[in-house]
Amino acid sequence: MSRNNKVTQGTRPITMRDVAQLAGVSQTTVSRVLSQAASPIAISEETYKKVQDAVEQLGYYPNIAARSLRGQSAEMIAVMIADISNPFYHSIVQNVQAVSRQHNFDVVIANTDHVYENEIHFCEAMMRRPVDGIIMVPYHLSDENIDQLIQRTGVEVVVLGEHIHHPTVDVFHADDENATFDTTEWLIQKKGHKRIGFIAVQNTPPGDRRIRGHLRALENNGISADQALIVQGDWSVDSGYRATQRLLGLNKRPSVIFACNDHMAIGALNCILDCGLRIPDDIAIVGFDNIPTTTQVRPKLTTIAQFPVEIGHLLAQALFERIEKSYTGPRRVFARKMQLIERDST
Repeated sequence: MSRNNKVTQGTRPITMRDVAQLAGVSQTTVSRVLSQAASPIAISEETYKKVQDAVEQLGYYPNIAARSLRGQSAEMIAVMIADISNPFYHSIVQNVQAVSRQHNFDVVIANTDHVYENEIHFCEAMMRRPVDGIIMVPYHLSDENIDQLIQRTGVEVVVLGEHIHHPTVDVFHADDENATFDTTEWLIQKKGHKRIGFIAVQNTPPGDRRIRGHLRALENNGISADQALIVQGDWSVDSGYRATQRLLGLNKRPSVIFACNDHMAIGALNCILDCGLRIPDDIAIVGFDNIPTTTQVRPKLTTIAQFPVEIGHLLAQALFERIEKSYTGPRRVFARKMQLIERDST
């Protein structure tokens, strides 16, 4: 998929007819070239090349089930999530499935592990297989990538992620930048922390928003940002553990660690306990997401709740309004405030 196409509104899927017109051949010839089926009529190398060039130029992906689904609903939606191991997404998917069952639709789920190539592979798969709608959590896809998907399939798309601004794609987001800002201010003003270790995941939309909120709160309280206190993770428990090892190895360690998600916060908790330190007496911890595990670890984890049950329901509801044409207007943006939940780790 190219990333250079202009985002458009009111586009239609690329069809075999488009390929045939560009190549100057019949649709039957295009079908024979793409299917590579035996044919009593020989296809010249020149014709074969014309068809393949047209396919590449248009970015056409033949739909493997198109013959059986012409003009019909597939009664299927697809969900692309970023990390199937993260319980935050479990509630989202569970509620998407619940809403889909009410509409007699099935759900197919894809996991990307935050990898750009996996997100692109998902889009290409959707160009080959019939679905009526897509819910996605894109960490790397651009408006242009999503526009190409819509142009080539005509599918309805809704996303979780405020960095997407496509004119026909509904967006849900929680205000994680301001939630991080408020929590950092709470740690400074209410809890008296001045050295705050921050486990970041930069160069991702949510990670970048959260570090911005953190740095803004430090500045707002007259605290200079110490780059040694900002350590990179990758959303995983292991990366939280490794980041905490670095923070604890500083000549002057932080009095609290604020991690960009609960998995990394749990990694931090494990590292601190393995080092024989007490939580929160020696060092406090804050996470982000409020996954179920936050109440199962000891001490229970202070975190920021995102309400994934509500997110899943709202994403699915918006998608089916698009699929069923009860809403056909421009992009909608749904925002939800987050909530700090104080527990034993602070």
